Order: sequence, then structure tokens, then C-alpha cells
Amino acid sequence: MSGALTDDGFLNGRLQMLQPRHGYRAATDPVFLAAAIGAKTGETVLELGTGVGVALGCLLARVEVAATGVELQPDYADLARQNMARNGLAAEIITGDIADMPPDLRAQSFDHVMMNPPFYPSARHSAPQNAGKSAAFLEGDFGLKHWIEAGLKRLKPLGWLTIIHRAERLATILTALEKTGDIRILPLASRAGRPAGRVLVRARKGSAGPLCLLPPLVLHTGESHAQDGDDFSPAARAILRDGNALAMSGR
Repeated sequence: MSGALTDDGFLNGRLQMLQPRHGYRAATDPVFLAAAIGAKTGETVLELGTGVGVALGCLLARVEVAATGVELQPDYADLARQNMARNGLAAEIITGDIADMPPDLRAQSFDHVMMNPPFYPSARHSAPQNAGKSAAFLEGDFGLKHWIEAGLKRLKPLGWLTIIHRAERLATILTALEKTGDIRILPLASRAGRPAGRVLVRARKGSAGPLCLLPPLVLHTGESHAQDGDDFSPAARAILRDGNALAMSGR
């Protein structure tokens, strides 16, 4: 990783995270992902594709769990370790490829697996010039279906898998989750009356419970962004600023 780092605040400054100035930069998606994890104190959580550790950091700021992250890019994994330490959080960050899990990790199973996979199929999108951004945004040969399969393998029976992704990939997500149950789908819409651009999906391994489509979470107030400063809705602000959990039934 070349170039300068920025020191960015999350959860209203409760977390300070180093990120590359040029490259993949975490924004709101990992915060919403962490909020959707219904983990209890002492449970185990694995994140696939940890980046600089924002999602794990937000989760650990809310609940004390045994957290593990896997990150392909060594520079990002190093930043994730630094970010955990500088925020006084405990997480094991493993540098490794989820397409070929390290043997020690393959021997473990977890209560929760969470992920924010690359959004774009490589065949339909040009790669960004920055290598870190390219790895974060483009699927490569290891596609969305494979991410979900890898996550399910690491779950305990009746464990929970949680993913945030683009709404247009929902069909692929649900196909990959065909052997799960208690599926909860939460659309994330930028403003009231607009189509959801993102979805949070949570599913339980080995369950036969029914699928539930939840009311959308509207992220911003008003019809458009009319002035300086954020215009997050009260529900979104409670997550992004206060670190609250999302109410997703089924847990």
C-alpha cells in the first residue's frame, strides 16, 4: 500500500480508523453490517474480507465477542490489526485467502459469519487502477456465490450468516442460501419512495424457518440533499452515530 493514510472517525468518533487515502475506503456499509449482527456476549464471529477492520470494530464497540477477521491484502490486514489495538479492541486478524482458507481456520466453526463482498463481477466492469480498490470492488474468479458458500462452511449448526450487498444481486444471494432458513431481508433505501440500493440479508444455517421481507430502512430525510451536513434519518443516525443494533427479527 503506497501513499498517505487518513484517520477517520466512526460511531461519532468512538472509533478512530486508519485508512489508505487512495484505495478502498470504508464508509457506511460496514457500519450497517455490524449493526445487523445479532451476536450475544461470548459468541464467536468471523468476518470474511475484513479490510481495515471497520465492521469488526463497530461490532466490538457494541458487544464483547470472540472476533476473527480474514483479509487477503497484507497491508489492509496490518491496518486492521493497528486499528484494533489503537481502539482497545481484541480481534484476531488473519492474512489469508478465503478461497483457500488457512488450515487453522478450516478447523474452526463460528456462531456468526459476516461479509461485505466485492460488489461487481469482473467480466462486466473495468478494474480500478488502485490494486486495493480493485480487490475490494471486483469479484474476480471467486464470485458472490463462492463467498456465501465459504461463509456457510465456517458456521456452526444453526449459526447465522449476514451479508450486505447491492439489491440487484439479491437473486444470487438467495440461491446461494437455499439450504438455510429464517432468512431476513432488510432493504436499505437512500430516501423514502426510492428503490433500495443495498440489502442486508441474514440467514440461519440448517433452519427451516420462513423467509421474511422486512420494511425498508430509509437512510436520509427529505427528497434530496439540500444543504451542507448529513441528513441521515433518525433510524440511520442511531446506527451510524450511536452504534445501535438493527432490529432484525429471527434472533
